[in-house]
Amino acid sequence: MKTAEVKELTTAEIQERLATEKENLVRMKLNHSISPLDNPLQIKVARKTIARLATELRRRELTK
Repeated sequence: MKTAEVKELTTAEIQERLATEKENLVRMKLNHSISPLDNPLQIKVARKTIARLATELRRRELTK
């Protein structure tokens, strides 16, 4: 998910997406520890997506 896409979302959508992404990351890490993922870079991409969502959410909190 690109930064421009994140900025278009509403605050509620960002919070919902953030929770979903965190849950997916935990699942991926668990699955990867049991048997290696086909593409371990998915974990890195998920972490960066979570960071983008959290950053945008924090930016909106500060601008209120």
